[in-house]
Amino acid sequence: MKRRVFLFCSLMVLALSLLVAGCGGSKEESNDGGATGAQKSENVLVWGRGGDSPVLDPAIATDGEAAKVTINVFDTLVEYKPENTEVRPALAKEWSVSEDGLVWTFKLRDDVKFHDGTPFNADAVVYNFNRWMKKDNPLNNGECKYWMYMFNGYDEDSIVKSCEKTGDYEVKITLREPSAPFIQNIAMFSFGIASPTALEKYGNDFFKNPVGTGPFKFVEWVPDDRIVLEKNNEYWGEKAKVDKAVFRSIPDNAARFLELQAGTIDMMDGINPDDVAAAKSNENFQIILRPSMNIGYLSLNMEKEPFDNLKVRQAISHAINKQAIIDAFFAGLAKPAKNPMPPSLWGYNDDITDYEYDPAKAKALLAEAGFPDGFETTLWAMPVPRPYMQQPQKIAEAIQADLAAVGIKAEIVSYEWGQYLEKAENGEHDMVLLGWTGDNGDPDNFLYVLLDKDNAVKGSSSNYSFYKNDQVHDLFIKAQREMDQDKRADLYKQAQEIIHNDAPMVPLDHSTDPIVLMKYVKGYIPHPTGVEKINNVSVQ
Repeated sequence: MKRRVFLFCSLMVLALSLLVAGCGGSKEESNDGGATGAQKSENVLVWGRGGDSPVLDPAIATDGEAAKVTINVFDTLVEYKPENTEVRPALAKEWSVSEDGLVWTFKLRDDVKFHDGTPFNADAVVYNFNRWMKKDNPLNNGECKYWMYMFNGYDEDSIVKSCEKTGDYEVKITLREPSAPFIQNIAMFSFGIASPTALEKYGNDFFKNPVGTGPFKFVEWVPDDRIVLEKNNEYWGEKAKVDKAVFRSIPDNAARFLELQAGTIDMMDGINPDDVAAAKSNENFQIILRPSMNIGYLSLNMEKEPFDNLKVRQAISHAINKQAIIDAFFAGLAKPAKNPMPPSLWGYNDDITDYEYDPAKAKALLAEAGFPDGFETTLWAMPVPRPYMQQPQKIAEAIQADLAAVGIKAEIVSYEWGQYLEKAENGEHDMVLLGWTGDNGDPDNFLYVLLDKDNAVKGSSSNYSFYKNDQVHDLFIKAQREMDQDKRADLYKQAQEIIHNDAPMVPLDHSTDPIVLMKYVKGYIPHPTGVEKINNVSVQ
């Protein structure tokens, strides 16, 4: 306890000293030493977050912390509107699709340059698509995982057959089969267009030397500390209102909140539920809720015993008290999940009845499975707060206690964030806590990405349960090729029933993520995908 008090005091002294020094502070101070929220002296936005970005190359990124930064450095051919997942023009001024749904033609802007001064044109688009599509491309090597997740694989496996230049500022993308979510998919952060010149120059080090066409240019990355971006004065769209944007990594939620109170950061995500009330009562702060489009879950690795046993998986589903976890760790900003996609999306199957919390039933199922005395295993817990799980370590402890009550002894394991993801993709875990924030507003982005056999490939898996069901796969592929949304919704509802019965994961929660900002921060609109451009945000 003494060490915790010392740490608290040290953090407060540090935060106040930084404020006095003028590092990100405001012009005025309130009686409690924090910023009044009136105005900043510097035109710099400082965003406090729970973890660093593992990479700054959107093509190889798979997590939200990378996306949060790269979406501001790179542009996509099309992008989502600020408030929803409706697609609008970006680097492509307009587009059209053939009657058979196989050929997409994009007319490109002719007034855009990359941050290194080289021109954006059709050649640049073709270069990027060839990098994403071809696994043996030296700048891919199977690392462009989102391409695989969204387009069924690389090379001949991909639904994208080719990307061709049809004019200096026009490209034609040909598909092997119709794809209903295609236009939504290419608006994702991961398909930001990178400078071919910079890719050639930096090669495999491009991940720490990003060059795009976005509203901000990359300046500096101090790992586990900060990433600094500066305003792109030649941006083709609405120019940034701040001169610099700084993304600071502050892993501890409480320490991050102290820094916000001290005025050394301007906004933060990942607030502890216990601090939400304090934030609401502070006249210097404003709280904005991100629209909920996520899922927090526990994946059970079906390639490892005893999780290959259906009754064991169902027992775990009955053993976990989801409502108690939400009551304890979400401050009323979440609800229990029963499906691997959120109810805010079309195609959600609300007729499914969740596995009720029933320890006695869990014990009975374990006995039927041949484990009357339970078993020992490991439970992986994320080292950083995420929008769908702000206190993963505490949630892991609660799950650990629930499992112990039915005889399952689970040791909690954690790693550095990038290593955690890499090891989970390799299938090294027994049970792993993770989650997903929707990228495009389409059920395919949850169900196919998280639970299709195509995405259960060790080394690049997004299906952390390594769940492989041919019937489910067929339903997913039919839904991708079907252009009628009502028919697609029916296919997804059928798939959810099968998944529920097979119990490859335990859906835990759908959260509403609070972002706390100083009052002087204006123009911030949190996007349901979890990442957004911040060129409209001002601090003065």
